[in-house]
Amino acid sequence: MSSDQKVPVLVTGGAGYIGSHAVLALRDAGWPVAVIDNLSTGFAFAVPEDVPLYRGDIADGVLLAQIFEEQGIKAIMHFAGSIIVPESVENPLKYYENNTVKSRALIEAAVECGVEHFIFSSTAATYGMPDVEQLTEDTPKQPINPYGWSKLMTEQMLADASAAHGFNFCALRYFNVAGADPDARTGQSTAGATHLIKVACEAATGKRNHVGVFGTDFDTPDGTGVRDYIHVSDLANAHVLALEALIEQPDRSLTMNCGYGRGFSVLEVLDAVDRVTNQTIVREMQPRRAGDPGKLVSDPSRIRATLPWEPKYADLDTIVTHALQWERRLSEIRQDT
Repeated sequence: MSSDQKVPVLVTGGAGYIGSHAVLALRDAGWPVAVIDNLSTGFAFAVPEDVPLYRGDIADGVLLAQIFEEQGIKAIMHFAGSIIVPESVENPLKYYENNTVKSRALIEAAVECGVEHFIFSSTAATYGMPDVEQLTEDTPKQPINPYGWSKLMTEQMLADASAAHGFNFCALRYFNVAGADPDARTGQSTAGATHLIKVACEAATGKRNHVGVFGTDFDTPDGTGVRDYIHVSDLANAHVLALEALIEQPDRSLTMNCGYGRGFSVLEVLDAVDRVTNQTIVREMQPRRAGDPGKLVSDPSRIRATLPWEPKYADLDTIVTHALQWERRLSEIRQDT
C-alpha cells in the first residue's frame, strides 16, 4: 500500500499484549499510529517512545475527540477490554461494562469524528461449544459465557452502526493467541495471566511451581482441552492486512477467524514447553473451569482467501520459544524498573 493511503490509526489497549504487537506491526509498516490505554493491565514500556501514548479511558469522549483531532485519526484498532473467561462468569457486569458499554462509547465517538475504518478484536468465544471439528464464520454464535456475549454484542453494534453511518469494519475472531515478538520488543507482561503458554513459561522460568491442567475429562484424545494457538505477531500482521483491505474496498466490511486450523491439547502444549526447555514442568490436574469448552479449532479458509496473509510462525515450538524468550527478557525489565 502506498504511503499516502496509510492513514493515522488509533490503537486502543495498545500498551497491552496483542495491542502492543499491533502497534509494532503498524509502525514497522510505516503507518502513523497513536495509542490510548488506561494502563490497568497494559504497560507504558510496551509502547515505542516515538508513538504517542494517551493515558485514559476509551469511554472518555472528550479525550477521544482530542486524540482524533491531534492525530488526524481515520482508523481504529480496538483491543481494549477484559479477557478472562472464568472472571466473566463470576463478574459479568464488569465484562458488559468494559467490553460492550465502553465499546459503544468508542463507536459513537468514532462516528461523530468521521473515523472511516474500524478493526475489532473479537473472539472464538462467540461460538460457544459447537459440535464441529472446525469453526467457520457461519457456525452459529451461541456464547456460553459473558465474555463471548460481550464481544458478540460489540460485533452487532459495529454491523448496525456501519450500516447507518457509512464506515466499514472488520471483526477478527481470535483463537488462542500466544508467543511474543520474535525480537523480544514486547510480549505478554500481565501479572496473574491465565493463558496456558504464558503460565507454562512462567513455570519454566521458576516463577510458578506448577501448571494447573483444568479438566481431564473432555471429549478429546487425551481428555484435556484442545485449542488453536496462533502466534501474536502473525495475528498483528493480519490486522494490518485487514486495514489495507478496508481502505481498498470502503464499501465492504469483514468478519474472519484468526487461527491456523490446527488444535493442540493442554498436555501437548506442556510437552512442547518441556521439549524447548529440556526440563519437565510439574502438572497439577484440577477440575474444569466454568465456561470452558472442550475444543475450539478454527477453519481459516476465509482469511486465507480474503487477505494475502501468510503466517510466519505457525509452529508450536516456535511460539513457545518466542514466549520463553520474552519471559526471560521481562524478568530483566522488571529488575531494571
